[in-house]
Amino acid sequence: MNFPVIGVVGGGQLARMMAPEATNLGFHLRVLAEAADVSAVAAVSEAPVGDYRDLATLRQFAAGVDVLTFDHEHVPNEHLQVLIEEGVNVQPRPAALIHAQDKLVMRAAIERLGLPNPSWAGVASVDELIAFGDSIGWPVVLKTPRGGYDGKGVRMLDTADDARNCADWFANGSTLLAEEKVDFSRELSALVARTPSGQTRSWPVVHTIQVDGVCDEVIAPAPGLDPAAAQAAADAAQHIATEFAVTGVMAAELFETPGRGPGFVINELAMRPHNTGHWTMNGSVTSQFEQHLRAVLDLPLGDTSALAEVTVMKNFLGGTNADLYSAFPAALAAQPRAKVHAYGKSVRPGRKIGHVNVLGTPGQTVDDVRHAASQAATIIRDGATPDAASKGAPPR
Repeated sequence: MNFPVIGVVGGGQLARMMAPEATNLGFHLRVLAEAADVSAVAAVSEAPVGDYRDLATLRQFAAGVDVLTFDHEHVPNEHLQVLIEEGVNVQPRPAALIHAQDKLVMRAAIERLGLPNPSWAGVASVDELIAFGDSIGWPVVLKTPRGGYDGKGVRMLDTADDARNCADWFANGSTLLAEEKVDFSRELSALVARTPSGQTRSWPVVHTIQVDGVCDEVIAPAPGLDPAAAQAAADAAQHIATEFAVTGVMAAELFETPGRGPGFVINELAMRPHNTGHWTMNGSVTSQFEQHLRAVLDLPLGDTSALAEVTVMKNFLGGTNADLYSAFPAALAAQPRAKVHAYGKSVRPGRKIGHVNVLGTPGQTVDDVRHAASQAATIIRDGATPDAASKGAPPR
């Protein structure tokens, strides 16, 4: 049997959720884990522990794989370039990954493509930051170009005085990203997959709800989204994936801006499966995880049609219940249609430890489906009984 070996750098929940899809297809998944107890280790048969920042470790891990791909975007690009020169099939390539690794590079590239950006500038001092804010108007958003995620590495600055309190961020001489604070109605995500030979497929554009900078809930497809804006968003994501030669799954996170441009501006990019695509595990003909594996192997891509008029994904973060399984009977009894995906992580306040997907049925409203997903997730998070769990998902 000559099935491919796929190496995944990073042992988080994304690698874990690739594992069953690889098993179904007969692929062998090998994971380079950060530690022996990270999320993906329990889901794969081969998970050596090593430092993804070390070239020798990467070289040893990549030996014998048919393709090398990623659970995160933090592998040094210079190491990946060496591996490519040594004959390793790296997907996506460093030239694409840099747009998810460095927000300044991304902003400049989006501008070159003529796609909707917020006003932005690279700033190397507090004075330059204040000059930017004074020129476009306050408030502004200050971001570290590298390493930020889930709200980390971001400061909201309402006034020039707030900017003066950011001197510590410039202490090492870094150039930071300053952006206008976009006036948006909601956040969206456009998910696309692309193969090395250039085939692309998109999923429906979804509405994403963030709480404290972390994705909390996804509604697929985005309710009430203007069809022209939805098509423009999907087209923009496909254009980015094609122009940057992305391979695998890419998420374009967007701000919906009715009355401005095509109805959205681009917030950030991710060159991997993404939290806003977890709904596809149960709500699409082809999940983002199966599609990513197909794409990096240059196989024909799967159908991305939605299986229900509405699917809701609800994350559950670490809360008061340390024994998640003890709450499963109540959660599954309260919501028999809920599909629970637990990440095998220890419980820590605010940590992503799982999500729930619920597909709507004919006659259900969006709020009905949100309520179902929220109730199941709340019971697991808090160890509550159904009566004590969330009574519904209030509009946001």
